[in-house]
Amino acid sequence: MKTLLLICDGMADRPVPELANKTPLEIAKKPNMDWLAKRGICGLMDTIAPGVPPGSDTAHLALLGYDPYETYTGRGPFEAAGAGIELKAGDIAFRANYATVDDKLVVKDRRAGRIHGTEPLSAAVGEIKLKGAEFIFRSTVGHRATLVLRGDGLSHEVTDSDPHEEGKKPLQIEPLLHAPEQAVPAYPIIVGGVRKYVVRRRRAAKTARLLNDFSRKAYEILKTHPLNRERVKKGHPPANYILLRGGGIVPHLKPFHERFGIKGACVAAAALVKGVCRLAGMTVVDVPGATGGVDTDLDAKAKAALRALETHDLVLLHVKGFDEASHDGNARAKIGLIERTDAMLNQFIDMADFIAVAIDHTTPVSVRQHTSDPVPILISGPGVRADDVRTYGERSVAKGGLGWIRGKNLIPIIVDLMGKGIKFGA
Repeated sequence: MKTLLLICDGMADRPVPELANKTPLEIAKKPNMDWLAKRGICGLMDTIAPGVPPGSDTAHLALLGYDPYETYTGRGPFEAAGAGIELKAGDIAFRANYATVDDKLVVKDRRAGRIHGTEPLSAAVGEIKLKGAEFIFRSTVGHRATLVLRGDGLSHEVTDSDPHEEGKKPLQIEPLLHAPEQAVPAYPIIVGGVRKYVVRRRRAAKTARLLNDFSRKAYEILKTHPLNRERVKKGHPPANYILLRGGGIVPHLKPFHERFGIKGACVAAAALVKGVCRLAGMTVVDVPGATGGVDTDLDAKAKAALRALETHDLVLLHVKGFDEASHDGNARAKIGLIERTDAMLNQFIDMADFIAVAIDHTTPVSVRQHTSDPVPILISGPGVRADDVRTYGERSVAKGGLGWIRGKNLIPIIVDLMGKGIKFGA
């Protein structure tokens, strides 16, 4: 049995007044998704839990069957693993954005005009050396990058430098822990715990200092880099600052094939998704032309996924551009990508036994951020108890036979349909 798990990042939405109060998914022409919905079983899914807006990292952990409340340590390690960095025990990793700041260090564009081709910048920044840690910096997709600190006495318990909005200066990175004297207990019996706390704070303070020094040095390098000078000449925003966030340590994930007894592969452009899958022990396929944006080469991704299905039981095919269009508030771009993705899906209908179409989170074009609205889910294949749903959409699937599930339930349901479920009990 072969399964295609198509994850459409941020495709779910809320009713849009300009679209006659329908969602982009309800407006788009998507005959293949609707065909699968008619022949499959549908429902709604809270990727994390009701009322919890999912991050892309925690959402994909859940969609692969891992409880994010038990396994999540921060986004950085997934970005780093997705960038192909071989992580070691004790490494501290951060996700990064190339951003544009003015002469007063006020952030003008958190994504530097959605810059691409930043490898010359990361090569220059990668030369930074500071006493106390080794710095590994690498560009990923578009304006995104990742930073790994390697050395003794480091900590992930630090704040971000990203202010998360334009018009503000990058933040100084600080230890997350309070001053040690505020934590000294009144009872000597737990003084050993205080010592451990003091050590943790010292490590966090050291890491914060190193990261602030790194940020200053990176700015000095980037503001005069030839690539940025050329961008300024052309009227494009320079990528002259690096915003850091999502620090974490490498999590321990029980390999996917050991948990579920099937061999999995991943076809994605986003480093985050590749990183989650790589740390889960899945095969990660790199696809030239896969950008993570609305301009991604869907045909190349489909061909890569079809090849992976020949040697794997389940292939996760991730399409990111919906989220980009939603963050830009561009409903029309979102509709266009839905229709292109639906056309691509036709290639798998006769090649995969099961096809599941899932969404990691809702990203309304009206909000431009992730929200906790449940997402539609469909599973089509042999033995599935088809329900009365006729179209795949946020509202139409509510009456489906899957009911209302959590993200971590999806893979066990698919695995059982594939005949690989393990009985609980005698």
